[in-house]
Amino acid sequence: MSSNSRIVRLSITPTAWRPSAVSWIDAVHCAAHEPIDVQQLGCDVLLCSPYKFCGPHLGVAYVRRELGETWRPYKARPSAATPVGRRFETGTLPYELLAGFSATIAYLESLGGLPVLRDYERALGRRLIERLPDNVTLYGPRSMDGRVPTFLLNVEGVAAEQAARRLAERGLGVWYDHSWYCVALSARLPEQSLRAGIVHYNTEAEVDRLVEELAALAGYSSGARSR
Repeated sequence: MSSNSRIVRLSITPTAWRPSAVSWIDAVHCAAHEPIDVQQLGCDVLLCSPYKFCGPHLGVAYVRRELGETWRPYKARPSAATPVGRRFETGTLPYELLAGFSATIAYLESLGGLPVLRDYERALGRRLIERLPDNVTLYGPRSMDGRVPTFLLNVEGVAAEQAARRLAERGLGVWYDHSWYCVALSARLPEQSLRAGIVHYNTEAEVDRLVEELAALAGYSSGARSR
């Protein structure tokens, strides 16, 4: 799942794969918003990053054991190759980051866990979609079906960079253009765009403020061009 993350309802049928095929899932964005069961998915490899859900900068990989045991890691000896989970580590582990990762999971669990946080975030997402003003173009589904609460949008008559800077002046942080990391999609869009994301610590009041400021940008376009 890349940063735009339009589809997050993963559906995989293992029996449909060729015997030599490997199912490799990039769940970097999805893992921050949706519970993932690798056994239910039946995938071979799944990747995510804890920094996406308030954790440290780490890479986390699930590799199906039977597959992992057949892979030869390219690394310096004598770093351990057993058990299979150590096979892909290059040396001394970043224990301070792993401690932060454990604390992150404990923190999320203290709030009720991802199923609870998902429902809350999706409620805020529906609130945003339902209240978007007419001067805003939303890319992707106009509902929370098949998406996470990350929204790609444009404000009519206002360049994305100008809109982002104006929103920042009003205390609202959004990304614009290629700075939201999905560079392949960014290059295919006819114009720059904004990315607004919702997470578990956002509130209804903040969503309403964003909607109000987006609506107010309609009167900002002429001034933005004159600067």
